[in-house]
Amino acid sequence: MDAILFLIFAAIAVGCAINLVVQTHPISSALSLIGVMLALAVLYLLLGAEFLAAAQIIVYAGAIMVLFVFVIMLLNAGAEQRVNRAQFAKFLGVPALIGFLGVVSFLIQTLMPNTKDVVFGAFRNGTAEAVGRKLFTEYLLPFEVTSLLILIAILGAVVLARKEI
Repeated sequence: MDAILFLIFAAIAVGCAINLVVQTHPISSALSLIGVMLALAVLYLLLGAEFLAAAQIIVYAGAIMVLFVFVIMLLNAGAEQRVNRAQFAKFLGVPALIGFLGVVSFLIQTLMPNTKDVVFGAFRNGTAEAVGRKLFTEYLLPFEVTSLLILIAILGAVVLARKEI
């Protein structure tokens, strides 16, 4: 049953990710990103990482997406204008993508070492205590640098959206 649920929610995540890239309106893309994040939260639940699933929903699908939508509204971004595609993209884009994915798949199969299969529910490091210990000891500097980068991006969006009087 776990494998079936994994395949369903992995397909939802991939479908929403493709829709995220294909959409021309930024709000539609943001909603597709929420779909990806919710599907990832379910995948975390299947792996036994309940805290990571809850954090995924609360922090990313909630707070970060509110920030994204706020910045999109602040910038007053409309739908993207379609332009004529190059002849290369029309005729060779999809075959080139399939060939590229085939080469990458082949390299991954041949160069990556064999690992054990994933056992659903066997992951025990997804508790609040384990994540907190890692986050505030081993990964404190990357965590703080990421928060500064997000703050700088928000300030940059506000400066760009500010209208001169």
